[in-house]
Amino acid sequence: MSIVLETETSRPTAKEGLDLRALIEQHEGRNYELQSEHINPANVRTLKTIGFDRCYVRAEGPYLWDVQGTKYLDLLSGYGVFGLGRNHPEVIRVLKDFLDLNYPSLVKMEAPLLSGLLAEQLKQRMPNQLDMVFFTNSGAEGVETAIKYARCATGRPAILHCAKAFHGLTYGSLSLNGDDSFREGFAPFLTDCRKIPFNDLAALEQELRKRDVAAFVVEPVQGKGVNIPSPGYLREAAALCRKHGALFIDDEVQAGMGRTGRFLAIEHDGDVDPDIVVLAKTLSGGFVPVGAVLCKKWIHEKVFSSMQRSVVHSSTFSQGSFAMAAGLAALDVLEREQLVQRAERMGNLIGEAVRAMIPRFEFLKEIRWRGLMMGIEFGSPKSLTLKAAWSLMHTMDKSLFPQAAIIPLLNKHHIITQVAGHHIDVIKLLPPLVISEADARWFLSAFEDVLVQMHKFPGPAWDVVSDIGKMVLTNRAR
Repeated sequence: MSIVLETETSRPTAKEGLDLRALIEQHEGRNYELQSEHINPANVRTLKTIGFDRCYVRAEGPYLWDVQGTKYLDLLSGYGVFGLGRNHPEVIRVLKDFLDLNYPSLVKMEAPLLSGLLAEQLKQRMPNQLDMVFFTNSGAEGVETAIKYARCATGRPAILHCAKAFHGLTYGSLSLNGDDSFREGFAPFLTDCRKIPFNDLAALEQELRKRDVAAFVVEPVQGKGVNIPSPGYLREAAALCRKHGALFIDDEVQAGMGRTGRFLAIEHDGDVDPDIVVLAKTLSGGFVPVGAVLCKKWIHEKVFSSMQRSVVHSSTFSQGSFAMAAGLAALDVLEREQLVQRAERMGNLIGEAVRAMIPRFEFLKEIRWRGLMMGIEFGSPKSLTLKAAWSLMHTMDKSLFPQAAIIPLLNKHHIITQVAGHHIDVIKLLPPLVISEADARWFLSAFEDVLVQMHKFPGPAWDVVSDIGKMVLTNRAR
């Protein structure tokens, strides 16, 4: 028996190795077959039921193209990940430069340079003094970090969160989820996690007076439903937490990084002093999972209180150099292209135009927005025929009605949107911050057309939604 040592000549050449382009082309269009067989057949059935079973093959800025070459306006942006748009050329350039450097990553027994530089940049953009940064792989992991920090720093057990809150789906973050649709089947959760109404200072103080609260975790704009707090709520909530010895944790995973027209959405409420801020999504421009948790120095020193505890909270992929390079590039693009200012300007353009439609359309109840984080809410109409259609849809399924807008927006107008949560009549827009005025007009024209069709009963929009409702009822009966 002889041992063959690998030599330069025995290694696969580039042609013999993986040809990714050929692999994609070979299997083009098999997305849903493969997903159904290997990943999540229930989700495949859902996408096919509502007609979202497209196969996308190209992406640039706010646009996607499918296998037929149809161009789509993506107003979902990967749940807000692609704030810079998809495949931003400047971030790609930086990442190619990084790969060409053969630069080390995740040595672990070292102090990485790029994470220090990114932490420095993030701290400069905070509205208050936050001294230390921990890098995560996701927003949910950032919330997990914040929970641990809060309990360790205060010595208290309880974490407060809001009704309708969404902070992630890992066990700690799920324990703070305000929607039972996500929690069903996964109990028991972390102990001492208590839910209070959103935007209710009296309820917050009632819980804080119990003196067992480590922290209050809140989204400055709730992702589910796009609920915006009253002026002063966040500022007063932070002050109440400080008064009662609890931490104020600002979950900016979806609302942060410029989406609302400020770097942090909490800045809309004036001089707010959060103890911990959690970021993710747009932080890498969508190229690699990364998040960041910023906190005050005294909190950090409670957690990492000695050399023996210097790695008491850690993560294998934290501070990966590729992710840090992406984060530095994303911040550079955000600033140089003035995307924070663009988010405010384009959000106001769309929001005010939709608001102007409300008197013309019975189903249109309200639009809520901060920059390019937008929720369009439908409500029960006054005319008898439309009221009957509204009641029928809600009898079939409480989440069904918004599909009457979302499906034709996709099928007829090639615009991607989503329902803003379970059992609510709200559609949500999270456009990339790079959208143009022409893109805004594309959506506004399409949405107006969809509203016109929705107000014709019976009509094609209702036929599609009725068919979906019947399929939902049939599946439930099985």
